[in-house]
Amino acid sequence: MGFRLKTRLLGAALGLMALAPAFAQTTFPDELVKRGKYLATASDCIACHTAHHGQPMAGGLVIDSPVGKIVATNITPSKQFGIGAYTEQQFADALRKGVRADGANLYPAMPYTAYANLHDEDVKALYAYFMQGVAAVDKPTEPTSLPFPMNIRASMKAWNALFLQSEPQKDAPEFSIDLNRGRYLVEGAAHCSTCHTPRGFLMQEQGGQKMAGALVGAWYAPNITPDKVSGIGSWSRDELVAYLKTGRLEGKAQAAGSMAEAITNSFSHMTDADLHAMAAYILQLPPVANAADAQGGKSRFEQGQAGNGLSGLRGDNYAAGMKSKSVGAQLFSANCASCHGYNAQGTRDGYYPSLFHNSATAGANATNLIATILYGVDRETAEGHVFMPPFGSQVNAVTKLSNGDVAHLANYILQEHGNGGLKKVSAADVQTVRAGGPRSPLITLARFGMGVGVLVLLVLGFWLLRRRSRQ
Repeated sequence: MGFRLKTRLLGAALGLMALAPAFAQTTFPDELVKRGKYLATASDCIACHTAHHGQPMAGGLVIDSPVGKIVATNITPSKQFGIGAYTEQQFADALRKGVRADGANLYPAMPYTAYANLHDEDVKALYAYFMQGVAAVDKPTEPTSLPFPMNIRASMKAWNALFLQSEPQKDAPEFSIDLNRGRYLVEGAAHCSTCHTPRGFLMQEQGGQKMAGALVGAWYAPNITPDKVSGIGSWSRDELVAYLKTGRLEGKAQAAGSMAEAITNSFSHMTDADLHAMAAYILQLPPVANAADAQGGKSRFEQGQAGNGLSGLRGDNYAAGMKSKSVGAQLFSANCASCHGYNAQGTRDGYYPSLFHNSATAGANATNLIATILYGVDRETAEGHVFMPPFGSQVNAVTKLSNGDVAHLANYILQEHGNGGLKKVSAADVQTVRAGGPRSPLITLARFGMGVGVLVLLVLGFWLLRRRSRQ
């Protein structure tokens, strides 16, 4: 063997030895991957990063936000289209700082403001899971294209400077181990505040209204503070745990929309110990009351009663009925009574809930009732599939209801079985929910502000030019 060949072989061997540590670092212990999978489940990553009928974590889901539609990205370990080329530090920066590997800022639809609470060891576990426990999907997603000026991602640097905390969460010395665990999960991985806390003008969470209820796209995340009337102060710790596990609390509430997704993908897979810790923390939060909820001191879980308006239809033909106040009763009889009962009492087993003593039909906000009629309910539980057809779209033989129909139906249910004092639902209200929720005025105001700024600069420039010409 020649000297040159031996030298090349030796060089190749040394090169492989040098690369060995790098290869070793891509293999993580099974326990770490398992821990990361649990944290990813608690964080409900799959709900946002998986398109309907799409591959897990491959992105593509279009998320409605007050400033436009945001497309969830591919977070599988695909090196070309996902996060497979991310280092652990780049992964941590995306997760906790909202900064991608290429340096561009993420929008806070990705709840990095909550994940900023996560400890280093949990970030490492998540990284291990996404790199080793998730199947790579080599498929691109459509880029997010928000209207100007929201499409300027660099603007998020200023937003982060104002509203993003920079350190992982530390234990509160006044809390027990159990409460600190609940606080860490609620404020961090489960990111409850992201949905349940109302937003300010700049889309930041309003600290003084923590968990007091907020619009999330087409749905309303209700008040979950321990206020006895506006919140869930009438619930016991065990009841809250049961709701988180199943998405249903008989005679009080049932999950739909993004909460149903959280139940199906996240909370129903968490340990009882963690759910109890979360419930304990939530139920000790400062209660926040909403005066609009007060109905004789009753909570939204105690309002309404059985009954029906079908007797008002007797003697009327269809055309006469459709012109009368009984139109809501007709729509209820045709579309709802077969499942929820002629008196809206639901079924004995609770599979179809009653429409009185029901959180969706009371309280100061009718958004969830409208959204449930439009989009239905579809969630998996340990007890089976929970389903209600969406009446806002044509599915199989189910008739699509117009905005006016949904408004009539919602008003009938609210008057007969819920909070009768609630403001009447209009067809325009239904259209807002159908369109994905209300839009923020921030875009218009930002454009106006930028236009004024440009005008001021032009006037100032013109004045300076004239001054120089005179001199």
